Amino acid sequence: MKSYYGEFLIRSWTAGDRFGAVEVIREVLVEYGLFWEPTGADRDVVEVERFYVEAGGEFWVIEREGQVVGTGAYYPVERGEKAVEIRKMYFLPQIRGQGLGRYLLEQLEVAIAKRGFEQVWIETASVLAEAVKLYERSGYLPATGVETERCDRIYVKDLREKG
Repeated sequence: MKSYYGEFLIRSWTAGDRFGAVEVIREVLVEYGLFWEPTGADRDVVEVERFYVEAGGEFWVIEREGQVVGTGAYYPVERGEKAVEIRKMYFLPQIRGQGLGRYLLEQLEVAIAKRGFEQVWIETASVLAEAVKLYERSGYLPATGVETERCDRIYVKDLREKG
C-alpha cells in the first residue's frame, strides 16, 4: 500500500518501522492518560508480523519527512461474518486536525472491502474524543462486547451498505 495525503506518505509497515510505530502509539496513549501495554493490548504493535501480516491483515504507517507520525491497521476477527477490526489509528498531536484521520479511515475501508471483508469493528476509549467523533460521523454504530480493558466503546459498520 502506498498513498499520499498532502505532505504525508501512507504506506505498508516494514520491520524498520517497529520503533517509530511503538513510539507514536505510546506517546498518544500517555497524552490521554492511558497505559502502553506491550504484553497486553499493544502486543500487536510489538509483533506486527504475527498479528497483522500472518493473520491476513495490514498495518500502515503515516510518514512525514521520513518520520513515522501515525499508524492505522486492521486484522480479521471472529466477531461477525467476514469481519475485521480496525486497530491502532494513532496520530501525533502536530498532525491532527488536517483531515488525515478521515482519509486514513476511508482508505482502510477501501482496502478491507477489496479483500472481501464485509463488517468492520472498532474499539476505542471515550477519552479519545476525536476518534469517537470520527467513527460516529463515518457511519459506525455503537455495539456491545468490548474486549480490550482500556476501551469502553465499540462500534461496527457494515460495508455492504455503502452505495
